Amino acid sequence: MNIRFDTTTVCVTGAGHGFGRAIAQGFATLGARVFACDLSAAELDETARGTSIATSAFDLTAKGAAAQWVRDVEQTTGGPIGVLVCNAGGVRGQSHRPIEDVPEEDWHAIFDINTHAAFNLARAVAPGMKRAKTGRIITISSGAGLKPSRTGIQAYCAAKHALVGLTRQLSREFGPHGITVNSVAPGFVLSNPASIKQFDGYGEAGQKTMLEGIALRRLGQPEDIANAVLFFASPMAGWVTGQILPVDGGA
Repeated sequence: MNIRFDTTTVCVTGAGHGFGRAIAQGFATLGARVFACDLSAAELDETARGTSIATSAFDLTAKGAAAQWVRDVEQTTGGPIGVLVCNAGGVRGQSHRPIEDVPEEDWHAIFDINTHAAFNLARAVAPGMKRAKTGRIITISSGAGLKPSRTGIQAYCAAKHALVGLTRQLSREFGPHGITVNSVAPGFVLSNPASIKQFDGYGEAGQKTMLEGIALRRLGQPEDIANAVLFFASPMAGWVTGQILPVDGGA
Protein backbone atom coordinates (compact mmCIF):
# COMPACT_ATOMS: atom_id res chain seq x y z
CA MET A 1 0.00 0.00 0.00
CA ASN A 2 1.28 3.45 -0.91
CA ILE A 3 0.77 5.50 2.26
CA ARG A 4 0.82 9.28 1.83
CA PHE A 5 0.10 12.24 4.11
CA ASP A 6 -0.04 15.00 1.49
CA THR A 7 -2.95 16.95 2.99
CA THR A 8 -2.04 16.34 6.63
CA THR A 9 -0.57 18.72 9.20
CA VAL A 10 1.70 16.79 11.55
CA CYS A 11 3.23 18.05 14.82
CA VAL A 12 6.18 16.18 16.34
CA THR A 13 7.74 17.05 19.69
CA GLY A 14 11.29 16.22 20.72
CA ALA A 15 12.29 16.21 17.06
CA GLY A 16 15.89 17.35 17.46
CA HIS A 17 17.36 13.84 17.43
CA GLY A 18 16.59 10.14 17.79
CA PHE A 19 12.98 9.01 17.52
CA GLY A 20 11.63 12.49 16.95
CA ARG A 21 13.97 13.22 14.08
CA ALA A 22 13.18 9.92 12.38
CA ILE A 23 9.43 10.47 12.87
CA ALA A 24 9.46 14.03 11.53
CA GLN A 25 11.57 13.09 8.52
CA GLY A 26 9.42 10.02 7.86
CA PHE A 27 6.25 12.10 7.68
CA ALA A 28 7.95 14.74 5.54
CA THR A 29 9.12 12.09 3.08
CA LEU A 30 5.51 10.94 2.73
CA GLY A 31 4.25 14.43 1.91
CA ALA A 32 3.01 15.74 5.25
CA ARG A 33 3.32 19.35 6.31
CA VAL A 34 5.49 18.82 9.38
CA PHE A 35 5.98 21.13 12.35
CA ALA A 36 8.72 20.04 14.76
CA CYS A 37 9.80 21.35 18.14
CA ASP A 38 12.65 20.72 20.56
CA LEU A 39 14.85 22.60 23.00
CA SER A 40 17.82 22.69 20.63
CA ALA A 41 17.62 24.94 17.57
CA ALA A 42 20.85 23.46 16.23
CA GLU A 43 19.53 19.91 16.38
CA LEU A 44 16.26 20.98 14.79
CA ASP A 45 18.21 22.57 11.94
CA GLU A 46 19.84 19.20 11.33
CA THR A 47 16.45 17.46 11.39
CA ALA A 48 15.00 19.91 8.87
CA ARG A 49 17.98 20.01 6.51
CA GLY A 50 16.90 19.19 2.97
CA THR A 51 13.22 19.07 3.92
CA SER A 52 10.30 21.47 4.30
CA ILE A 53 9.94 20.75 8.05
CA ALA A 54 9.09 23.91 10.03
CA THR A 55 10.92 24.08 13.36
CA SER A 56 10.41 25.85 16.68
CA ALA A 57 12.95 25.77 19.51
CA PHE A 58 11.43 26.29 22.97
CA ASP A 59 10.90 24.65 26.34
CA LEU A 60 7.78 22.51 26.04
CA THR A 61 7.46 22.34 29.83
CA ALA A 62 7.13 26.12 30.22
CA LYS A 63 3.66 27.27 31.27
CA GLY A 64 1.46 27.82 28.21
CA ALA A 65 4.18 26.80 25.73
CA ALA A 66 2.37 23.76 24.30
CA ALA A 67 -0.89 25.64 23.78
CA GLN A 68 0.88 28.58 22.13
CA TRP A 69 2.74 26.29 19.71
CA VAL A 70 -0.50 24.58 18.71
CA ARG A 71 -2.19 27.95 18.17
CA ASP A 72 0.73 29.11 16.03
CA VAL A 73 0.58 25.98 13.87
CA GLU A 74 -3.19 26.23 13.41
CA GLN A 75 -2.92 29.91 12.48
CA THR A 76 -0.15 29.13 9.98
CA THR A 77 -2.07 26.31 8.29
CA GLY A 78 -5.56 27.74 8.68
CA GLY A 79 -6.91 24.48 10.03
CA PRO A 80 -6.65 21.81 12.73
CA ILE A 81 -3.67 19.56 13.32
CA GLY A 82 -4.18 16.14 11.77
CA VAL A 83 -1.52 14.15 13.62
CA LEU A 84 0.09 14.92 16.97
CA VAL A 85 3.12 12.86 17.99
CA CYS A 86 4.03 13.34 21.66
CA ASN A 87 7.63 12.14 21.55
CA ALA A 88 9.42 14.57 23.90
CA GLY A 89 10.55 12.81 27.05
CA GLY A 90 13.55 11.11 28.59
CA VAL A 91 15.37 11.06 31.90
CA ARG A 92 16.47 14.72 31.91
CA GLY A 93 20.10 13.78 32.50
CA GLN A 94 19.30 11.80 35.63
CA SER A 95 20.53 8.37 36.66
CA HIS A 96 19.41 5.87 39.29
CA ARG A 97 19.61 6.92 42.93
CA PRO A 98 17.95 5.44 46.01
CA ILE A 99 14.56 7.06 46.42
CA GLU A 100 15.61 8.78 49.64
CA ASP A 101 18.27 10.64 47.64
CA VAL A 102 15.93 11.89 44.89
CA PRO A 103 15.03 15.60 45.21
CA GLU A 104 11.38 16.42 44.66
CA GLU A 105 12.26 18.79 41.81
CA ASP A 106 13.98 15.97 39.92
CA TRP A 107 10.83 13.83 40.22
CA HIS A 108 8.70 16.68 38.86
CA ALA A 109 11.14 17.47 36.03
CA ILE A 110 10.71 14.01 34.54
CA PHE A 111 6.92 14.09 34.87
CA ASP A 112 6.82 17.56 33.31
CA ILE A 113 8.31 16.43 30.00
CA ASN A 114 7.11 12.82 29.81
CA THR A 115 3.51 13.18 31.01
CA HIS A 116 2.42 16.77 31.59
CA ALA A 117 3.61 17.94 28.17
CA ALA A 118 1.55 15.22 26.46
CA PHE A 119 -1.53 16.24 28.47
CA ASN A 120 -1.06 19.91 27.58
CA LEU A 121 -0.59 19.12 23.89
CA ALA A 122 -3.60 16.83 23.70
CA ARG A 123 -5.72 19.45 25.44
CA ALA A 124 -4.56 22.07 22.95
CA VAL A 125 -5.27 20.05 19.79
CA ALA A 126 -8.59 18.63 21.05
CA PRO A 127 -10.93 21.47 19.96
CA GLY A 128 -9.67 21.50 16.36
CA MET A 129 -9.63 17.73 15.99
CA LYS A 130 -13.10 17.41 17.52
CA ARG A 131 -14.49 20.04 15.13
CA ALA A 132 -12.88 18.21 12.21
CA LYS A 133 -14.23 14.85 13.44
CA THR A 134 -10.87 13.26 12.69
CA GLY A 135 -7.33 13.14 14.01
CA ARG A 136 -4.52 10.98 15.29
CA ILE A 137 -2.68 11.35 18.60
CA ILE A 138 0.32 9.09 19.09
CA THR A 139 2.35 9.07 22.28
CA ILE A 140 5.81 7.59 22.64
CA SER A 141 5.79 5.71 25.90
CA SER A 142 8.33 2.97 26.67
CA GLY A 143 8.76 -0.57 27.79
CA ALA A 144 9.20 1.22 31.13
CA GLY A 145 5.51 2.11 30.91
CA LEU A 146 4.61 -1.59 31.02
CA LYS A 147 7.11 -2.96 33.54
CA PRO A 148 10.00 -1.76 35.74
CA SER A 149 12.52 0.41 33.92
CA ARG A 150 16.05 -0.67 33.10
CA THR A 151 17.12 2.85 34.07
CA GLY A 152 16.10 2.30 37.69
CA ILE A 153 14.76 5.86 37.73
CA GLN A 154 11.55 5.87 39.74
CA ALA A 155 10.09 8.99 38.12
CA TYR A 156 10.79 7.79 34.58
CA CYS A 157 9.02 4.48 35.13
CA ALA A 158 6.08 6.14 36.88
CA ALA A 159 5.77 8.88 34.25
CA LYS A 160 5.72 6.41 31.39
CA HIS A 161 3.08 4.31 33.18
CA ALA A 162 1.07 7.52 33.56
CA LEU A 163 1.47 8.26 29.86
CA VAL A 164 0.13 4.81 29.01
CA GLY A 165 -2.88 5.50 31.24
CA LEU A 166 -3.44 8.91 29.66
CA THR A 167 -3.31 7.35 26.19
CA ARG A 168 -5.94 4.76 27.06
CA GLN A 169 -8.23 7.26 28.76
CA LEU A 170 -8.04 9.77 25.90
CA SER A 171 -8.90 7.03 23.42
CA ARG A 172 -12.26 6.66 25.17
CA GLU A 173 -12.91 10.40 25.21
CA PHE A 174 -11.83 11.09 21.64
CA GLY A 175 -13.22 7.96 19.98
CA PRO A 176 -16.77 9.33 19.46
CA HIS A 177 -15.20 12.26 17.60
CA GLY A 178 -13.37 10.05 15.08
CA ILE A 179 -9.98 10.59 16.73
CA THR A 180 -7.67 7.70 17.56
CA VAL A 181 -5.15 7.75 20.41
CA ASN A 182 -2.42 5.11 20.54
CA SER A 183 1.10 4.68 21.90
CA VAL A 184 4.35 3.19 20.67
CA ALA A 185 6.41 1.63 23.47
CA PRO A 186 10.02 1.41 22.26
CA GLY A 187 12.44 -1.21 23.42
CA PHE A 188 16.13 -0.44 23.82
CA VAL A 189 17.36 1.89 21.08
CA LEU A 190 20.63 3.83 21.04
CA SER A 191 18.83 7.04 20.19
CA ASN A 192 20.38 9.63 22.51
CA PRO A 193 23.33 10.20 24.87
CA ALA A 194 21.43 8.78 27.85
CA SER A 195 20.70 5.45 26.16
CA ILE A 196 24.27 5.19 24.86
CA LYS A 197 25.64 5.84 28.36
CA GLN A 198 23.27 3.25 29.80
CA PHE A 199 24.28 0.61 27.24
CA ASP A 200 27.99 1.30 27.72
CA GLY A 201 27.52 0.88 31.46
CA TYR A 202 26.42 -2.72 31.01
CA GLY A 203 29.86 -3.75 29.80
CA GLU A 204 30.52 -6.43 27.21
CA ALA A 205 28.93 -9.24 29.22
CA GLY A 206 25.81 -7.22 30.06
CA GLN A 207 25.39 -6.11 26.46
CA LYS A 208 25.65 -9.71 25.28
CA THR A 209 23.00 -10.78 27.80
CA MET A 210 20.67 -8.00 26.67
CA LEU A 211 20.97 -8.93 23.02
CA GLU A 212 20.35 -12.59 23.80
CA GLY A 213 17.09 -11.53 25.47
CA ILE A 214 15.85 -9.94 22.24
CA ALA A 215 14.28 -12.37 19.77
CA LEU A 216 15.69 -10.53 16.74
CA ARG A 217 19.13 -10.32 18.39
CA ARG A 218 19.64 -6.64 17.67
CA LEU A 219 18.95 -3.27 19.20
CA GLY A 220 16.34 -1.08 17.58
CA GLN A 221 16.88 1.88 15.28
CA PRO A 222 14.96 5.17 15.42
CA GLU A 223 13.41 4.24 12.08
CA ASP A 224 11.83 1.16 13.68
CA ILE A 225 9.93 3.45 16.03
CA ALA A 226 9.06 5.90 13.26
CA ASN A 227 7.57 3.10 11.17
CA ALA A 228 5.18 2.16 13.98
CA VAL A 229 4.11 5.80 14.34
CA LEU A 230 3.46 6.05 10.60
CA PHE A 231 1.26 2.96 10.83
CA PHE A 232 -0.84 4.43 13.66
CA ALA A 233 -1.22 7.67 11.68
CA SER A 234 -2.22 5.92 8.46
CA PRO A 235 -5.64 4.81 7.19
CA MET A 236 -4.54 1.24 7.88
CA ALA A 237 -5.00 1.95 11.63
CA GLY A 238 -8.36 3.66 11.26
CA TRP A 239 -10.08 1.18 13.60
CA VAL A 240 -7.22 0.91 16.10
CA THR A 241 -7.32 3.03 19.26
CA GLY A 242 -6.30 2.81 22.89
CA GLN A 243 -3.48 0.42 22.02
CA ILE A 244 0.08 0.28 23.32
CA LEU A 245 2.38 -1.28 20.73
CA PRO A 246 5.72 -2.57 22.03
CA VAL A 247 8.36 -2.16 19.34
CA ASP A 248 11.22 -4.01 20.96
CA GLY A 249 12.42 -6.77 18.64
CA GLY A 250 10.67 -9.39 20.76
CA ALA A 251 12.35 -8.55 24.06
